[in-house]
Amino acid sequence: MEVKARAPGKIILSGEHAVVHGSTAVAASINLYTYVTLRFPTPADNDDTLKLQLKDLHLEFSWPIGKIKAALSQLDLPNSSTPTSCSIEAMKSIAALVEEQNIPEAKIFLASGVSAFLWLYTSIQGFKPATVIVTSELPLGSGLGSSAALSVALAAVLLAFSDLVNIDFNHQGWLMYADEELELLNKWAFEGEKIIHGRPSGIDNTVSTYGNMIQFRSGNLIRMKSNLPLKMLITNTKVGRNTKALVAGVSERALRHPDAMNFVFNAVDSISKELSAIIQSPIGDDLSVTQKEEKIEELMEMNQGLLQSMGVSHSSIETVLRTTLKYKLASKLTGAGGGGCVLTLLPNLLSGKVVDIVMNELESCGFQCFTAGIGGNGVEIYVGGSS
Repeated sequence: MEVKARAPGKIILSGEHAVVHGSTAVAASINLYTYVTLRFPTPADNDDTLKLQLKDLHLEFSWPIGKIKAALSQLDLPNSSTPTSCSIEAMKSIAALVEEQNIPEAKIFLASGVSAFLWLYTSIQGFKPATVIVTSELPLGSGLGSSAALSVALAAVLLAFSDLVNIDFNHQGWLMYADEELELLNKWAFEGEKIIHGRPSGIDNTVSTYGNMIQFRSGNLIRMKSNLPLKMLITNTKVGRNTKALVAGVSERALRHPDAMNFVFNAVDSISKELSAIIQSPIGDDLSVTQKEEKIEELMEMNQGLLQSMGVSHSSIETVLRTTLKYKLASKLTGAGGGGCVLTLLPNLLSGKVVDIVMNELESCGFQCFTAGIGGNGVEIYVGGSS
């Protein structure tokens, strides 16, 4: 028996960094996905191992089930219906299991993701042999929510083989979970994110689980329904960044210039609220879509200016901004800044030819480009024939 899940990545449309200081942020799903396939062996396979295959990275990890059992069965593993944080004892045992896999030094950053996999798998499925295959359209570590998409897709396939969700295995094609099932799935995904990131906000996994858009302020998440078909060009500068250091830098600037930075954070809050109102307003004729896109472009440009004043831009980001501005397109960084990804709004009436020219120019700078629809479905599960 085999089941496949896909979970979308995410972008921050507005409010990054300022959200830490009490402002509103807006996040949205993108139609770039991480896919996780779960396959249980048949008795004839005579296979008693748990395998994790990271196809894009050409890596495979495997553990004899007996070894996992010996390491974890003494511990108080949670019931699959009650998502629980990984205890320090369990984390030590899991870390030892991951260490034995001799992950190449250049890819050691994957260790936390492999640990999250082991915790979610054993917590929800117990000690059963299986093969789990992961592929992704999301670049790693670029601020597009790749780790959350992994945690969400993992939780989705693991729960599909539990009695906690109601999956119609006679159905062919992609299915969505019911809302109360998504709530459980999201809680499990958040536990995976905690292993990977320590203290995540919960934005990434919630967007990946439910899809569409989310307004976030001071720990409160409000799901939003977009009425506007938005499309973005996403440029990955491939410049790695230290999120913690960037967040600390903004806080230090706020301490040095409290009055000025308060105005900056308040302005960002206003931008996020106006953006939310535009996105949720009813769709009229083509003209009203164009007018809304023009307003969103202005808000993106203002948000980018405020992010620059927070000190989180980067020469690679400025290169993207200059390039897209030549074609009268509005861009802003998304996520932590200091590199990472840049969003460029692609208006509905923009010709594909212009998009190709812009992408070619950006790629000639060594950047990676893709286009994505914004605010689509959240996690989905595929049952039936080949997908």
